[in-house]
Amino acid sequence: MPPAALSKPELFERLAAGHAAGITVVTPNRRLAQVLKSEFDDFQAAKGLSVWEDADILPLDAFVARGYEDALYAEGGGELPMLLDEAQQRALWEEAIAGSKWAGALLDVPRTAAHAMDAWRLAHAWGIAGALEKAGGSEDTRAFADWAKRYARWLKKDGLVDAATLPSLGLGAPKTRLLVAYAFDIVPAQAREIFSRFAFLESQPEKRPGEPSRTSYATPRAELEAAAAWARGRLAAGAKRIGVVVPDLELRRREAARVFARVMGSDAPFNLSAGEPLAGYPVVAFALGWLELSFSEKPFEEVSRLIRSPFLGGGEKEMAARALQDARLREKAPATLSLPRLIGLLKEGPLRSRLERIFQVKTPGRSAHDWARHFTALLEAAGFPGERALDSAEFQARAKFNEVLSAFSRLALVSAAFDSGKAVAQIRRLCADTPFQPERAEAPVQVLGLLESAGQQFDALWVSGLTDEKWPLRARPHPFLPLALQRAAGIPEASADGALALDARITADWAAASPATVFSWARREEDRDLLPSPLIAAFPERAVELPPLDSWRERIFRSARLDTFEDERAPALKGREARGGTRVLANQAACPFRAFARHRLRAEALEAPAPGPDALDRGQLLHSLMANLWKQLGSSASLQEDVRPQIEQAAKAAVAGLGLEGRLARLEVERLRKLAADWLDLERARPPFAVVAIEKKVSLEVAGLDLQGRVDRMDRLLEGEMRGTHVVIDYKTGARVTPKDWEGARPDDPQLPLYATAVPMDISAAAFARLRTGDMKFLGFSHKENEIPGVPAARDWNAMAAGWKSANEALAGEFKAGAAAVDPKRGLQTCRHCDLHTLCRVHERLDALAAEAEESP
Repeated sequence: MPPAALSKPELFERLAAGHAAGITVVTPNRRLAQVLKSEFDDFQAAKGLSVWEDADILPLDAFVARGYEDALYAEGGGELPMLLDEAQQRALWEEAIAGSKWAGALLDVPRTAAHAMDAWRLAHAWGIAGALEKAGGSEDTRAFADWAKRYARWLKKDGLVDAATLPSLGLGAPKTRLLVAYAFDIVPAQAREIFSRFAFLESQPEKRPGEPSRTSYATPRAELEAAAAWARGRLAAGAKRIGVVVPDLELRRREAARVFARVMGSDAPFNLSAGEPLAGYPVVAFALGWLELSFSEKPFEEVSRLIRSPFLGGGEKEMAARALQDARLREKAPATLSLPRLIGLLKEGPLRSRLERIFQVKTPGRSAHDWARHFTALLEAAGFPGERALDSAEFQARAKFNEVLSAFSRLALVSAAFDSGKAVAQIRRLCADTPFQPERAEAPVQVLGLLESAGQQFDALWVSGLTDEKWPLRARPHPFLPLALQRAAGIPEASADGALALDARITADWAAASPATVFSWARREEDRDLLPSPLIAAFPERAVELPPLDSWRERIFRSARLDTFEDERAPALKGREARGGTRVLANQAACPFRAFARHRLRAEALEAPAPGPDALDRGQLLHSLMANLWKQLGSSASLQEDVRPQIEQAAKAAVAGLGLEGRLARLEVERLRKLAADWLDLERARPPFAVVAIEKKVSLEVAGLDLQGRVDRMDRLLEGEMRGTHVVIDYKTGARVTPKDWEGARPDDPQLPLYATAVPMDISAAAFARLRTGDMKFLGFSHKENEIPGVPAARDWNAMAAGWKSANEALAGEFKAGAAAVDPKRGLQTCRHCDLHTLCRVHERLDALAAEAEESP
């Protein structure tokens, strides 16, 4: 015979009698317990009361754990088995799995252990744990049965119990004379057994007649924005409890946070139920990063964030000094850094002194308890969490991190010794597996996942994401438990019929959870058309009236008084000399603002150390190789002899000059040796020449602007009609190098034309030397044919040179006059690899989507 049922008002009346009545209410989850407590408080406040006893409402698992704690401190409590926490359970499961014959076939033991823990809880909740060993089944189920047997044997041998087996102890609750189960739609066998120990009643949320409807939107993003706008409208209309259900909230949490903050305001009264991993909170990420740096190398960018963090002692008062130290480190640091190497690179000062104190903290013993104390000492030496006061979220995240550190310490009871790498990895994994959300004041708008919405009632409810692909959920039996046992036990997710029936009940509960529930779906996602779930097909389709979408950002801009003025011309350059050499003209051609910012404001991006040579280093290697090689050869006559010794010497000198060592150096020498040999085969085909300038610095005057340049190479021709004239050569490695870069009023690469027209010598050819494996050639123009193989004669060399000179003089004149307009030559394509966006704000002027469309083939 089913137990009697209480309505919610009757339940609250009984709870109002206080603790003397001995009533305890249990719920399926923690959020519902919090909501029910809040509703009871409203119920009492509506009576005009200012003080009342707190209601005893808690989740079922917390009720069982409280019973264990009560028994532990009662007479005879010392005979109870020790209760394992989550981290200890996982450690035992990992040990059971790693020591089994199945371990060699697993790629990720920790993740397998997490799935095994879920299967263990499910098996005990539904009363099938005792049948696992004899059930047989697939290889997965047999492996789990073996692990479970090992795990259970350890529990019994060492006098341990976990959350799954705790109810089997049959513990009571002396202060509970009546147990009420609220909003239990599904009651597993273990829960029924717990309820049977008490005088027991049920209570269910009230089923209110409502007018549910359904609607659709073009995309999931549009659907979410509509739900946020609707929630804002319901709030303005006076609704007190508003719910928005997002079935995949864990995956879309950040998107949902952005959308609701933009639509409702960042300080608007909304709350997201899904927590993020604790490891993602900045204060915890710093602590974990610092512990890792204390024992191993980390990428430079991560080290950079650590030393600039406000959570490192002195971070506030030394902020500017540390930013400068970081900029200097970028010029000399390798791609990865250890703590000793970092200390060695820093100059004497407060930061180095602090890091030295951290380095001097003594290494502990090997137990988890010892490592936890050592981690605490390391963070204290680092001055964690800094001198500024933490805000509420940071304070709570740090407190939760301390709890995780304590849980790690307790692993000493079940785990063997740790080395440093395993200890740090374990604490990071614990933080990554711990969901966390800072506590905030109750908000009227609740953004919920599927489980959190169960049993709740609202003044207004919107359920999103109900496409036929996502709702109802597909059957998802646990792979570690025999399917026949799961279905026999009645686990809803184990069969398609059970899953459908459960989701149909949930849909009906949503429909009755508010006076006018809105169900929605997206009609299209990426390139796929979507259909509504069949579970909402019976509801009428109606458009939802939404308030005008007027974000806080738009309100601020609309209320502001804007003064506009043209700011495209800087003061004229004083003097003649320009910083930056010939790149001034290239940048002026690409975008006048880029030239102004680079060469007059001296705006430069911070360097980013890279593993191995980057593009700049490879260019330096190439130039050094060619310079060393031609210093030895001198002219084309040397190419008729064996030049392998010169190539070897030039390649080694280039690599040594860059500071490369070991295997990387050997690989680079081999690469450069082959590159030089292939290139010299091309040079042998040229008419005789002598190299008269190598990496030569030159001073150039262009339209009253003095520029410093460096000519990669200049040859004097020794035969033919142009004998005695010179060729200027610029080394390049890119595949897209072309003389077209010299054309027009805004040439992409005006450097070589500048040398050809401004160097005080008789120049008869200008050419790129493209040193690219498999595609080596000269590219350019000459006065006459056959001066350089593959380089054509210009139709009118003198006219072309005059055009180059005119374009360069115009660019130099603009720069000198202060022309600094944000005017990229090819729109956002020019800006793609520029690092000045925060200064020029080009994206506020150009349509990024239009620019991308222009670039598409």
